Amino acid sequence: MLKITDIPGIEVGHSTHPTEATGCTMILCRDGAVAGVDIRGAAPGTRETELLRPTFLIRQIHGVMLSGGSAFGLRTADGAMKFCAENKIGFDAQGVIVPIIPAAIIFDLYQNRNSDFPGVEMGYEACKNAGKIFSEGLTGAGRGALVGKALGIQSAMKGGLASMAMALPGGVWVGALVVVNA
Repeated sequence: MLKITDIPGIEVGHSTHPTEATGCTMILCRDGAVAGVDIRGAAPGTRETELLRPTFLIRQIHGVMLSGGSAFGLRTADGAMKFCAENKIGFDAQGVIVPIIPAAIIFDLYQNRNSDFPGVEMGYEACKNAGKIFSEGLTGAGRGALVGKALGIQSAMKGGLASMAMALPGGVWVGALVVVNA
C-alpha cells in the first residue's frame, strides 16, 4: 500500500515529545501542492484553512501542520513558517517569501498534561525531520490521540496517525494523512 510520502515532492516529518503524550507532524511540499480540507467535529481548531477554498488567491500550499496540544498546538505552525521562510519555501508576495502553512489540531490535554507542548520549537523540528524516516502510529501529532471516549477517558484506547496515497491516470496523485482522535 502506498503512503503519502510515495508522492513525488511530499515529505513528512514528526516531532514527538519525549515525556508528554503529544507532538506534531509536518507535511512539507517544498515546490507547492494543491490541497483541500473537510472540517468536522464540534470544536475544530484550525489556522489558514480558509485559504484552501477554490475562490481565494492562493492556489498552492507549502505544507500542512497537524498538532496535538488543542488550541495551544496551533503555534507549531509558527515554527513551520520560520523553517520555510529560512529555506525560501513559500509564495512570492512581491519579493517577500510567505510560506502557506494551514494547520489543524487535536485535543490531547488529558491528565493535566503540560500545555506548553507542542510549541514553536517542535514545529520547526518537525520540518527539519521532513524527508527522513516516515513512521505511522503513536508518533508526531498522533502521539496523544485517543479513541473510544464516549464512556469516559478511562475507556479510551490509543488512536494514532496513518497515511495513504494512490496514483491516478495522467500522472495525478491523491494522498491523505490522518490523525485519529475520535
